Parts: sequence; structure tokens; C-alpha cells
Amino acid sequence: MMHKKNTANLTIQALVTLIILGLFLGSSAQAQEICEPLDKKRIKIEGYISKKFRKQRKAIFKEFTALGNSRAALRVYPMGETSKVIAIGKCVPVHIAQHVIKKAIEYSTGVESLVQQQFVHGHWIGVGVTIFDEPSQQLVSSEQVKQMLNPELSSKEFHKLYRKLSIPNELTPYFGLQVPNIKTAQPE
Repeated sequence: MMHKKNTANLTIQALVTLIILGLFLGSSAQAQEICEPLDKKRIKIEGYISKKFRKQRKAIFKEFTALGNSRAALRVYPMGETSKVIAIGKCVPVHIAQHVIKKAIEYSTGVESLVQQQFVHGHWIGVGVTIFDEPSQQLVSSEQVKQMLNPELSSKEFHKLYRKLSIPNELTPYFGLQVPNIKTAQPE
């Protein structure tokens, strides 16, 4: 009886190990997200606006989606200032991305940090989001934000610049030490 139980446990452990290996060793082509056209998959804008705009929230939410092909799931941040983080997926067209950056500067606390695109769904924008830890972000200057808002940029150029600016530092603070950042991914 005990031998059958051990065999069953080993079989389950082997199966779990194979599944985990399959997930990690799967081809990178499978991991590549295909950008569907906006008429099939709209851009989702999610996150927070500052508390001081609570009374105008409905009009502000409409402003975020004024360009069309997007939907907003924004909330009023319940405490002090919103996070100064923005995350932009690789399938977001430049005109929508720049519009949302401008609105984030106007209605949240601003934009001072970018989340690596590899951690963000392609059709998603996060404004003032707090779900990403610091090792997956990179601080940007106001001059770098202005570069992203350049009206001359094509979608391809915008995303190339975004990926370049959002590469986090190779070292990250950890209990007073500087340790290697395991969340550093090179841009595609």
C-alpha cells in the first residue's frame, strides 16, 4: 500500500515538473503577443486620477477616451497623491499613448516612471498604477517625457523610445544593499 502511494506521489511530482519546464522552455514565438486591430480589441486605460478631481471624474474619464478605440476603468485615488507611474503596451498607437500621457500629467500626479513593456499587456495603459514593483520600472526625466510626446514620432518610433527609456537599472536596492535586478529585460 505504501509503495503505491509513493509511486503516485512521484508521478504527480514528475508531471508538475514537466509542466513547469514546458512553461519555461516554450518557444519565444509563443510568448509574442500579436497586435490585433483596434476595431477588434480596444485599448484599456486603467488606473487612478488625483483625489482633487473627484467632482469632475466622469468628464475626465471621457477625456481619457476621447480619441476613441479605448475604454477607461479609472478610479479616484483615495489617499494623497497618485503614483507617478505609467505603463504602455506595445499595441497602443502613438496618438492614444501620447494623449493618455498628457491626461496623466494633467489629472494625476505626473509621469516620472515607466514600466517595462514586457510586463504589460499589449492593449493596456496604466495611469498612476501601483501594481508594479520598483525593479520593473525606470525613472524618467521631464525631458524624456517630452521626447515621448514628440508629435513627429510614428507608433514604431514611439515604442522603440519607450522600450529604451523603460529599461530598469541593473542593480536595485534591497535592504540597504545594491543587488542584481532580476526584472531587467532587454527591449525587443
